[in-house]
Amino acid sequence: MRIYCVEQNYMTHKREKENHVDKDLLLFQKPENALYPTGETYTFTNFDECKLFCQAELILKISKGGKSISREQASSHLESMTTGINFTSINIHDELNGIVVPWEEVKAWPGSSLIGIWSPASEFRNLSDLNFCLYKNREMVQLGNSELMIHDIYDIIAEVSKQFELEEGDLIFTGTPSGIGEVFEGDKLEAFTEDDSVLEFEIGGK
Repeated sequence: MRIYCVEQNYMTHKREKENHVDKDLLLFQKPENALYPTGETYTFTNFDECKLFCQAELILKISKGGKSISREQASSHLESMTTGINFTSINIHDELNGIVVPWEEVKAWPGSSLIGIWSPASEFRNLSDLNFCLYKNREMVQLGNSELMIHDIYDIIAEVSKQFELEEGDLIFTGTPSGIGEVFEGDKLEAFTEDDSVLEFEIGGK
């Protein structure tokens, strides 16, 4: 299983998307150990040295492999979907000194992602109008809709398959909308796909 992550894939509103000139898909990979086991607590032991930021995004699970999949064929390669979490860990020293580090270093460390409960893609009425959101301590901090994606779900599958040969079980994180926020020990997070809670946990420390 491989994990692909799309960056900078959301507009803030429809008008911005309508006026947007298409750009290439920005993509990076995570190792399999980036997935943290789902449970009641997410333990982060490096609060003394790093700030931890949290963002929710839609995740795709690939049903069968393929290379250079067309957009028209992409739906047959999509098994299921959920909302998950990508964490970003930024070294406080690097941030204060304006040091720019690669995406992989701040986003692809072991345990940097969680996935929610999967639902078959066929259960969703319209993948081009799919809501998801993130609550922190019972307050909504992030709200997204797939309609505001620069590259939609089928485009993403097609574009990723041009760069890499997809395999059954591969995951694709489709990008995060605005609302990224810092989290601290004791924060309680809950992610939703449409009206369904798919992931709930508390941030733990040492």
